[in-house]
Amino acid sequence: MQPPIYNHHRLPPAGATSQSNQSQSQQSQSQQAPPPPPQGMPGQQQPSVLSTSSNVRLNEFFELIKQEFEQVGQEGNIWKAQRDEYEAKIQQQINELGLIRQSLYELESNHAKVRQEYEGEIARLRRELESRGGQSGAGPSGVPGTGGPTSPPELPRPGNDERDRPPYGKSLPGPPLNGAEPGGSRSPYPPPGGIIPRPASTDRERDRRNRERAIAASNVPPSPPVHLSDLDPDNVSRELKKEGGDWQAMWSSQMRKQLDVALVHTLEHETVVCCVKFSNDGKYLATGCNRTAQIYDVKSGGRVTTLQDEAANRTGDLYIRSICFSPDGKFLATGAEDRQIRIWDIKQKRIRHLLQGHMQEIYSLDFSRDGRFLVSGSGDKSARIWDIEKGLCVFDLRIEDFIHNEHGPIDAGITSVALSPDGKLVAAGSLDTMVRVWNVQTGQQVERLKGHKDSVYSVAFSPDGKCLVSGSLDRTLRIWDLTGTKREAEILPPGSKDIQKNLGTCQSTLNGHKDYVLSVAISPDGQWVVSGSKDRSIQFWHIATGQAQLMLQGHKNSVISIDLARSGGYLASGSGDCMARIWKYEPYSGRE
Repeated sequence: MQPPIYNHHRLPPAGATSQSNQSQSQQSQSQQAPPPPPQGMPGQQQPSVLSTSSNVRLNEFFELIKQEFEQVGQEGNIWKAQRDEYEAKIQQQINELGLIRQSLYELESNHAKVRQEYEGEIARLRRELESRGGQSGAGPSGVPGTGGPTSPPELPRPGNDERDRPPYGKSLPGPPLNGAEPGGSRSPYPPPGGIIPRPASTDRERDRRNRERAIAASNVPPSPPVHLSDLDPDNVSRELKKEGGDWQAMWSSQMRKQLDVALVHTLEHETVVCCVKFSNDGKYLATGCNRTAQIYDVKSGGRVTTLQDEAANRTGDLYIRSICFSPDGKFLATGAEDRQIRIWDIKQKRIRHLLQGHMQEIYSLDFSRDGRFLVSGSGDKSARIWDIEKGLCVFDLRIEDFIHNEHGPIDAGITSVALSPDGKLVAAGSLDTMVRVWNVQTGQQVERLKGHKDSVYSVAFSPDGKCLVSGSLDRTLRIWDLTGTKREAEILPPGSKDIQKNLGTCQSTLNGHKDYVLSVAISPDGQWVVSGSKDRSIQFWHIATGQAQLMLQGHKNSVISIDLARSGGYLASGSGDCMARIWKYEPYSGRE
């Protein structure tokens, strides 16, 4: 029998069993009991105290931030309330100003209506006097209008036309009145005591003399017309006439044909075209009409842009009476009937400056050649010079030497201004028949040019600044020699006010228009004066001889404004027929 296999182990010594059991029991207890806390640390409650302290500090910080936020919010609400209050006050003042302006417009409108009624009554009384055989002697009432319902308000005439009225009792041509002999006194009233009977022989003798006069007059051949406006187009030779679709040109037979002319574009507008102006480079033409200024491409005739102030008062008409490009072509200045000058940024189509200060309508504008200054003329009897960069008035040139008649001072409202090419002189035409010139450096008036018999509506300097041309309601143009005035302005030391005055003289008077001369211009070469008239014609005059070269006809109403491009070759005209036209003129190259 095989002996059993034993695992031979070393027996523990006596008492080892109990020690082993005890060690196992202690090891088990050590595994179950938690480790003692490290030395130097508090007991089980220390982490809870730290957490509570941190939370308290954070809450305090949050509370401070909340209080700061609430305080800022309250201050913001206060500022907002103040802003709203100020805006409300500003809006209230704007509304009040609008009401005041509206009241002024209504007063002016009522004044115009009353004036028209008085003028109508005066005209009726004059007609009644004329029907009785009297001499009314009144000049035309009002100013050159366009006759249409859309025409702008017209410029006022000088206060009274008594200067044009021949006194009663003077010897006047024509058949006798109330039995008086020819050349005797022409009383507008019948003799006292009724009609005095005359012998039949006296009446027969008078009739015989009248018949003899009529026969003698019929045998005298009519004198040939002197002026282009007197010519009959049907009787003008083919060499002196040029016709287009709806226009024609006639040349004077008394002067060698030196210019040729043709119509380039006809630009239709919705209202009367009050003003036209070329840009300095001659590439664009600006026109002013009711509420809008429009810019056209001269080459194509297409409209480039339209400028309109949407913030302007929308009640009634608001005609733009004057317009002018800045020399660099970036800005356009417009003067309107609301007495404000707007400087437009053409590219942005927004107003850069709004120049205020004139008390009546703005009738004329002109930029200096360097573009720094703008001169404006207004019906308030002042011309102002503005700093364009700052938008401020630097000179206020006022008329103080008023012309008087038996009724008091005559209205001297300025209708046209022009700045000399060197920027040293400002010329202004006014309703009181005078042309005045100021020295820009001193602000002194240095000329009062007297000669026109009626209101002056347009002035323009020659390119060299030595001549000034003026157009008037007396149907004439005058060319003034300002050589001495220009020289005096050039040699004047800075800051000096000791300047000689009244050195200008009238060089020549140009006659030929049948009605008011409303606009004048001088060509860039200084050889030609161009004029637009209420007789619907445009005439070219040779400045050296004073003779008319040609006459353009095509507009169906008054030619209110003309301009010649400084680059040469182009003429623009604006009319009461709601048309602006661009013409081309050049030296005549055909056979003489």
